[in-house]
Amino acid sequence: MQPTATVLVYSDDSNTREQVRLATGRRPAPDVPVVRFVECATPAAVLRELDKGDIDVCVLDGEAVPMGGMGVCRQIKDEVFNCPPVLLLIGRPQDAWLATWSRAEAAVTLPVEPVEFAGALASLLRTKRLQSA
Repeated sequence: MQPTATVLVYSDDSNTREQVRLATGRRPAPDVPVVRFVECATPAAVLRELDKGDIDVCVLDGEAVPMGGMGVCRQIKDEVFNCPPVLLLIGRPQDAWLATWSRAEAAVTLPVEPVEFAGALASLLRTKRLQSA
């Protein structure tokens, strides 16, 4: 049985969640595990899933409503012990400084560009695997 990586995807927009799934495919790169998705449409659902554990990377939509991914990221970095790395989806390249403020490890712009997104996600999965070893 192949190892899997669990990726939490937070967005109130089902189309954005679908973009993330499609850009990732079964795995974002040959040297990382197959990905299993956990989808959340509310900040409360994100916290519930993180409390359960077993999340390797979070992908948070910075444009989500009512609470954007930047605010969620900052909150989970403060409140979740051993918080997984976060890939933030931002509306404009100029918002990269806000991603830094939120303490996200990586950021890519919306709409999701598959090659850029898969590369960023694979990098975070590699980092997580090294930290776990």
